This record gives sequence, C-alpha cells and structure tokens, in this order.
Amino acid sequence: MQKLKAVIAKIEKTDHRLTEKAQEKLDNLTKPQGSLGRLEDLAKRIVTITGKIEPKIKNKVIFTMVGDHGIVEEGVSAYPKEVTPQMVYNFIQGTAGINILARHVGAKVIVVDMGVASKLQIDNSKAGNFKDKKVALGTKNMARGPAMTTLEAMRSIEAGIEVFEEELANGIDIVGTGDMGIGNTTASSAIAACFTEKPVEELTGRGTGIDDKALLNKIAAIKKALQLNKPKPEDAIDVLSKIGGFEIGGLAGVILAGASYKIPVVIDGFISGASALIACHLEPKVKDYLIAAHCSVERGHKIVLDHMGLEPLLDLNLRLGEGTGAALAMNIIEAGVKILTQMATFQSASVSKRVDK
Repeated sequence: MQKLKAVIAKIEKTDHRLTEKAQEKLDNLTKPQGSLGRLEDLAKRIVTITGKIEPKIKNKVIFTMVGDHGIVEEGVSAYPKEVTPQMVYNFIQGTAGINILARHVGAKVIVVDMGVASKLQIDNSKAGNFKDKKVALGTKNMARGPAMTTLEAMRSIEAGIEVFEEELANGIDIVGTGDMGIGNTTASSAIAACFTEKPVEELTGRGTGIDDKALLNKIAAIKKALQLNKPKPEDAIDVLSKIGGFEIGGLAGVILAGASYKIPVVIDGFISGASALIACHLEPKVKDYLIAAHCSVERGHKIVLDHMGLEPLLDLNLRLGEGTGAALAMNIIEAGVKILTQMATFQSASVSKRVDK
C-alpha cells in the first residue's frame, strides 16, 4: 500500500502554460495555422504531459498484462480459459497481433503474468520480454463472491507500478496498455456499470464473439455479481477487489506510474478503459495524462471514454485487445510530435507568411 500511496502523491497537475508556448511554435511552422488538425493537438498534449517544449518519442513500451477470470465458469466466453496461457506463449514467441503491430511502430512489448490460472513453463533466460507478477491463479467467480481480496487488489496495482519502474531504467518516452484474459470483458463491463451507473445491457458486448443466448447469460452474470458484491464506486480498491481482474489492476498501476513520471499513457480498448477508470478514481489528475488510442467494437467502451472525457484517435472496429490499438496510435502521436520538433518555421525556411488584407 505504501508504494501505491507514494506514486499517487507524485502525480501533479499538468502545466497548461506550456500548451500556449507549443501553440505559438506550431503557428510559426510552414503551414496554414491549424492545418494539421489533431496532429497539432497531440503535439500540444505531449508537451503538456511531459513538461518539455521539445519532447522526443523514442522509447515506446507496451505492457500486455494477462490474467484469468473465475467468471468464465458462468459460460460468458466463446473460448475456454486454456486460451489464456496459450496466448502468453504466443506473445513471448513474438507471433501474436500485438507483436506484429509493435514491431511495425518500433515499440517494445513486455508480457506480464498477473494471474494466469496455471503455472507457466517459461525459461526466463530465453524470454527477456516476460515478467512474472502473478498475484494468484486467476480470480474467483465474482457471480458467487468477491473476485479477489482487498490485499490482492492492492497487490495487483502495485505489481503494475513495479513492472513500469523496472522497465523505466531502460527508458520509456510513451507507454501503451494491453491485456489478455478470457472473461475480462465481463469484468470490465461490471466495472464500467459500477462507475458510470449506466445499465449493464448498454455496457456489455459480445467479447470473444458470443451468440445472443450467451450474451443474455453474460448480462445476467454481471447483474448477479453487482447485486451480490455491491461494489462501492467511491472506493476504487473495493470495486477492483469485488468485480475486477488482476490484469485490470496491473494496468491501473501502469497508468498511475506513467502519470507520476509525466509519461504519456496510451490506453487501448475496453479492458484498458476499465483499468483507466480504476486509476482515475484513485487519483483524478491521472486523466490529463491519458490518450485514448481507439474506440473498440465493445459497446461499453465509448461510454467509458465519454465518462472520462477522452476522445479516441482511431475507429477501426478493433476488438482484439493486447495493446494493438495503442501501438497504432503511438505512430500517430509520434508523427504529431515530429511536426512540432522537426518542421521548419517560416523564418528558417525563408517562406513568406500569410498576408491579411
């Protein structure tokens, strides 16, 4: 708990005076003012977050956190929980979707076992991108009781902070959040319902591609979990412990740590959105350090983003998770920063400025 308190205490309000300086610089570049739209907005956002008028995005890191969910016992997923550890090996081998897209944009992927429900057979000497921070062998079935204990919830967040700080020594200029875990859209829908107070039906999607009957069953399981556990929205740890997941807590820790070090945090899809809700309710200033990568096909994601006041960069009908949307968004964010830092000014390029008549 001490680690969590220390990180939260470090998070500062962003300095919007730097936004004005960045705007002045953008307005003097060889282009009509505002002609690069959201790329310019992103550049200003990175300046404000980092506190640097000449920010650089070189070291891109995506944390893909993995955990199992006891709620799968209720038949909420089209896939069995055995897929979770199988995907971890896929991530480590570098052949999953996130690995391909991360290489495409020059990002590093760190795979973290937060709570896979089996003991993984991994040779750490041959898997430099893997970290074992397992809190427990998956969460309990939240439709029958709390998903985890309060201590486990706090441990999951602090494990996320630890992973971030361990990698920080290698350099992080921008961080992306990613997830994997059969059943985690169910937990995310429950978290979203608790914090946004929207009907479960509006927040629950098909996850891995379940049919209509399974969707109704999923909605019923979430309602049962909320009614049974009665999570308190004013207490983010209580919410996480009763209806959350270990990877969700871990990503909340990454988000908090990123904000504490003034590093932009690019949140991926619906599960990352649920993690951001946890982080923002622990410390509201966190929101100013977040950039929403995209709007997921999961129907609750837009509601979550609207609740936090975040506008997604992309809308590509993505629903894979893993950090794939975050990887794509990093490329666009880096482009905006390069416009600010590398494009010529009217003066340096000897280009005539606009003449107002």
